[in-house]
Amino acid sequence: KIPIILGLILSGSIILANYVTAIWIVIAVMSLAFFAKGFGALGWVVVTDTSPKEMVGLSGGIFNFIGNMASIVTPIVIGYILNVTHSFHDALIFVGTMGILGALSYLFIVGDIQRVELTSQETKL
Repeated sequence: KIPIILGLILSGSIILANYVTAIWIVIAVMSLAFFAKGFGALGWVVVTDTSPKEMVGLSGGIFNFIGNMASIVTPIVIGYILNVTHSFHDALIFVGTMGILGALSYLFIVGDIQRVELTSQETKL
């Protein structure tokens, strides 16, 4: 879980782009945030490592559905923020906060990364 948590926390560094004025620093901050997001993007690894072998496809489908829902909701939320504030300041805070919330979720909600095993009774359902 360490690479995921580090990647999500560092992806929250995009918020710093709101508070610097030099273009090269903005580029450096955004480069760090996007690198960190890619570094911590191990969601599919967690799904395949934790799903019961009999249900990897179903688990992956649910994971993909939720990820696609986020892909729909995020631009709508950012558009709403831009419409209300006429600035990307709060939109960057929103995006960075989602990364930090994800890291906190992995720290405090997600338990040990281990495969869930189904009993023979559960597989007959």
